[in-house]
Amino acid sequence: MKRSAGLLPFRRGSLEVLIAHPGGPVWARRHEGAWSVIKGEIEDGEDGFTAAQREFTEETGWPAPAGPYEDLGHTVLKSGKHIQAWSVEAPDLDPASLAAPLIEVTIRGQIARFPEIDEVRWMVPEQAKVLLNPAQAVFVERLVAMEG
Repeated sequence: MKRSAGLLPFRRGSLEVLIAHPGGPVWARRHEGAWSVIKGEIEDGEDGFTAAQREFTEETGWPAPAGPYEDLGHTVLKSGKHIQAWSVEAPDLDPASLAAPLIEVTIRGQIARFPEIDEVRWMVPEQAKVLLNPAQAVFVERLVAMEG
């Protein structure tokens, strides 16, 4: 079973969450249902929370926010992958400073490089739930319920 873990940064006031759009040609024209919490695979022997923090840094170039963190539980994608997520208040994250690593993709026998995440964006929960992979929208719903 594949397992991933991720973080859902948020900022208060008019509640907003920071979500990510994957890079590469497969995702270039996909918008609704294609976005994700900032996440990645849990390595063998690694706990989910540690993986979430590590993946956040690897995929954005930013240090994981200081916390405190709230456990948002888990969800299962249509593919069967299990995802755990934690919310963290991080109002100072600037989408313009995203420094996502490049991934290599072979297209028609040629190697092309694309950012693993091509965009992160602050958005209100209603918009995020439309853009997120449908199984991940539950994380936003749980955060909204916690923030009441």
